[in-house]
Amino acid sequence: MHLNEIFDELIIKTDLENRDKFQIIEELLDAAIAKGKVHDRAVALHDLLERERYLSTGFENGLAVPHAKSEAIHEMILVFGLSREGLDFDSLDGQPTHFIFLLLSPVDTSGPHIQTLALLARNFQSSDVPERLLQAKDDAELEKILREFK
Repeated sequence: MHLNEIFDELIIKTDLENRDKFQIIEELLDAAIAKGKVHDRAVALHDLLERERYLSTGFENGLAVPHAKSEAIHEMILVFGLSREGLDFDSLDGQPTHFIFLLLSPVDTSGPHIQTLALLARNFQSSDVPERLLQAKDDAELEKILREFK
């Protein structure tokens, strides 16, 4: 399964303005809201922050995937944020996080939610993905790389 089979639209936000992981989550959520993908910001934010407080979603290789199931959306959404300089997301390896994927799924969506988490993690085990994303020149190139995820 490819990422483009799961998501018709990828929301991309480069040059993140915030440095705090909770503010980053809000910034990415606001990008989804701006696209009309979230009908209740307060509920979505609560769900995401509760999940993040329970256990950090900062993984290894510069990857973080803050995620939650929420009644604030009607369809699964994915927002990609890029921090070229890196930030502290309480990652498992203690290294800076550069690639943040905010994933929100409807409450009754299990399989696709887990498949997407696995797909993202699997692609960051490849040694060239992080470097290719960091070297991407614009949003179009970033989206092209992300659409190759399988």
